[in-house]
Amino acid sequence: MNSDAKSRRYERIHSQLSDLLSQTPDTTARMATTAALLHHKFKSFFWTGFYRLIDGQLTVGPYQGPLACQILEKDKGVCWAGVNSREPVVVPNVHEFPGHIACDSRSKSEIVVPCKDKNGNIYAVLDIDSTDFDTFDETDAAGLENITALLTR
Repeated sequence: MNSDAKSRRYERIHSQLSDLLSQTPDTTARMATTAALLHHKFKSFFWTGFYRLIDGQLTVGPYQGPLACQILEKDKGVCWAGVNSREPVVVPNVHEFPGHIACDSRSKSEIVVPCKDKNGNIYAVLDIDSTDFDTFDETDAAGLENITALLTR
């Protein structure tokens, strides 16, 4: 999918989620709805979900896909890289990422987007894996950042 088509898809998903997420202030429900919608709108998304930052640990939250690691080792892997950098992390080939945590060996590329509250504090990350290499790019990062911003509106 080219960048323009991908951008338009993210805009449509953003609009749809904006309406859906207005139905509840509950963050867990919002995460579950977001993960489900994203997972089913992109065929390349193998695992789509959230890791919540709880008491200094990244603990699995709502997701779609195969079984996940329940707790991610501190400061290791792509999700922690997103927390520590406070920016989206795009990984074209997870096998080349230092300290990658392989919850499922079928994953080949990944994107992580930090979820920030209204004060800019990170409370979770959106983590998406693909079974294809080079699935994610800056278009995904921008689209997913706009979508995660909806969680705290």
